[in-house]
Amino acid sequence: MTRKLSPFVGAFALMASPALAHHPGSASNTGGAGPIITISASTLEAGHGAVAFLYETIKFGGLGDAELIAAAGKHIHAHSIGTIQSASLGAAYGVTDDFMVSVRIPWVLRTDIREGHHEHLPGGIVSNTVDDRGDSSGFGDVTVLGQYRFLNNQASRTEAAFLFGVKAPTGATDRIDQQGLLFEAEFQPGSGSWDFMLGTAFTQRFGAWSFDVNVLGVLVGTGTQDTKLGDRFLYNAAVSYRLVGYTAPEQHASLPSSALAHGPVSHRHAHPLETIPATPQWTVDAILELNGEWHDFETTSGVRDPNSGGHVLLLSPGVRIARGAFSGFATFGIPIVNEMNGLQSKTRYRMLSGIAYAF
Repeated sequence: MTRKLSPFVGAFALMASPALAHHPGSASNTGGAGPIITISASTLEAGHGAVAFLYETIKFGGLGDAELIAAAGKHIHAHSIGTIQSASLGAAYGVTDDFMVSVRIPWVLRTDIREGHHEHLPGGIVSNTVDDRGDSSGFGDVTVLGQYRFLNNQASRTEAAFLFGVKAPTGATDRIDQQGLLFEAEFQPGSGSWDFMLGTAFTQRFGAWSFDVNVLGVLVGTGTQDTKLGDRFLYNAAVSYRLVGYTAPEQHASLPSSALAHGPVSHRHAHPLETIPATPQWTVDAILELNGEWHDFETTSGVRDPNSGGHVLLLSPGVRIARGAFSGFATFGIPIVNEMNGLQSKTRYRMLSGIAYAF
């Protein structure tokens, strides 16, 4: 059962959260190692499923009060954020051997939201201060992702798949700050928009090694407060190695359809002992990934926010430990590219961990 866990977690983790956006975003390996964030081209077998719980923290380098006050004095609407934290439940099901559907339900917390405030007081006095707006939390938008594997060459261990999905506006959009004011759309747990996803994934395995890449475009609709949070393009690449518990894939190309058959087709007999489930084995995967995201500018009522969007690329080492149908995994990403538009908080690191169960 451990071999079913990796494809699902990858699809689920990728939906979990982009590293640069102030909105949270998004594991299956067969017989060998597999990635955590990157989506593998592998799919769950028909009739099999998996469930997972993930917790993600994105830590930002917040803007200081002096920076926010200086920006306010220039009539620049800048804000700072401390962290985005997301706890997510997910499930996946193999409709056929080559078609898998996964769903994610997140709870989202944003902490230490602050912004510069420019005000003209009586007597011609100009005040530039910092508003501490507090935290915002609630259930986020539900994401559904489909994965169709159109290439599965078992001889070369090469796989490729199409990705397509939708994010529905199910999250809360009515959260208010410590002053009783409505948070802007980018700080709400939900976006209020219908977003559509399209991409592809590729996997190549060599022995205990797995090489995986995927790209995913997200077309973002207009949501709450007449705001479009910006289209996104996510790209990922991973190399994984099974340190413990690697088993070479079985080869039955020259055998009859029954793996228990011997000799001529007319002479077949079963081995009852071979139907006894094997004792679950421990497996350990070492993983290194590149996780990138480009994010377009945010617009509200057609007006573009110059302090939004950008490009972040994370280098993310990780590990997965599994036994039987259960697995636990963790990855830690640090930015090697951190190019933000205008004045924004920048990503310092991302931590993602979780557990999964396949059935």
